Amino acid sequence: MAGEPQDDCLFCKIVAGRIPATIVRETETTVAFRDINPQAPTHVLVIPKAHYRDAAALAAGAPELAADLLRETQAVADEEKLESYRIVFNTGSGAGQTVWHTHAHVLGGRGLEWPPG
Repeated sequence: MAGEPQDDCLFCKIVAGRIPATIVRETETTVAFRDINPQAPTHVLVIPKAHYRDAAALAAGAPELAADLLRETQAVADEEKLESYRIVFNTGSGAGQTVWHTHAHVLGGRGLEWPPG
């Protein structure tokens, strides 16, 4: 069920403290941690503590939580002293989503070309 922790979800396990992560920020509703395979000098994932499959499901099911998630991306960028940065939500396997728990990638610390990919 949307919002409920999933036993087979990597990010739910991080939220529960069952898998270690380098946490950089935590609020009542979100957790931000360093990506284990960084694609930029700063690469932090910001996730809701509640389980939603992807950004579309989060926006539809819990818009206030989606807003919390976006606010936290700004807080991460501020703490990392990023003047410019990119926020990426991969939605679906064709877009590169590999963990089925909504997450925003905060990328910065180098020039980011357009278009990506």
